[in-house]
Amino acid sequence: MTLRPKILDWYIFKKFVLTFFIALLLIIGIVIVFDISEKIDKFVSNQAPLKAIILDYYVNFIPYFVNMYSAMFVFISVIFFTSRMAANSEIVAILSGGVSFHRMMVPYIVASALIALLSLGLNLYVIPRSNQERLAFEKEYVKNKSTAIRNVHYQIAPGEFVFVESFSTWNNTAYRFTLESIENNQIVKKISAETAVWDSLSGAWQLKRYFIRDYTSGMSDRVRSGAQKDTVIALTVDDFYRNSQTVQTLPYGELQTLIKTQKMRGDSNIMYALIEKHNRWAMPFSCIILTIIGVALSSRKRRGGLGWNLAFGIALAFSYILFQRFAQMFVYTDILPPGLAIWIPNFLFAIIAAVLYRLAPK
Repeated sequence: MTLRPKILDWYIFKKFVLTFFIALLLIIGIVIVFDISEKIDKFVSNQAPLKAIILDYYVNFIPYFVNMYSAMFVFISVIFFTSRMAANSEIVAILSGGVSFHRMMVPYIVASALIALLSLGLNLYVIPRSNQERLAFEKEYVKNKSTAIRNVHYQIAPGEFVFVESFSTWNNTAYRFTLESIENNQIVKKISAETAVWDSLSGAWQLKRYFIRDYTSGMSDRVRSGAQKDTVIALTVDDFYRNSQTVQTLPYGELQTLIKTQKMRGDSNIMYALIEKHNRWAMPFSCIILTIIGVALSSRKRRGGLGWNLAFGIALAFSYILFQRFAQMFVYTDILPPGLAIWIPNFLFAIIAAVLYRLAPK
């Protein structure tokens, strides 16, 4: 079996890529129409400029949406054009001409692998940058701007712990702020303040109505208090905004650094960063898995033709996406670690692909 490209390889490859991009254009157009109809009231009420809507939001929304559902677009494209080839007896002619089913799969795998690599590159380096502008636009013109975050506990450095009863994103203020220093399992220093306000210019926290207690080995402790005090610690206002959306704006290197920092702090929000990390790798590989399933399902001429294959393929694609969402719930509920939960859909569908691929030539 030679892997040198032939006319048949280019024929299948071009059909694959062309169908994929046509499907993208059609679905993107539909999605944008529905998205505009859903958000038009907020655009008008928040006086969003037309230039910002187009350049800051939709120019960045399109690559984000395409990349997120690229595996589904690949799967539907494969089902569509392979079913047409089977209905026109092209598959029968290819196999009758001495080309094995395994050899026929080569252009499919090459095309899906190229799309997977493109998706991976976008996931790691391009999409995070575009997400910054998209999410900034949503924060300004679509979503509510004022929220409160409650009961924050961080280890900002070995032996240093921060406790905040609530944090207001409206004025970047932490209420009932406490900083404890612990050595040899004993508290040696404690700083308490009614409020801690973030100063973006100095990169420090302004503690108001504060108390500082230095614990000693004797019977008396040293206590100081004051109206205001600036303090610099390994905690910034950005740490309070880390959630499932903000991690989408971080390039891969910064995401890895955040995960390392959050592990040290014992930050419960680390699950968002870990889910994002594994999603960036798992989603592109699903393009190859779903391509194999798509060819195995649609390469045989069936009663009902294209309609049946397309309906079954769409149902299977949506079941895969639904399974991905359920896998994330396993992380949120602390049932499975992110590395295992996010890859479960790929493992399961890889088994399905292997079984269908083995049965397809028969």
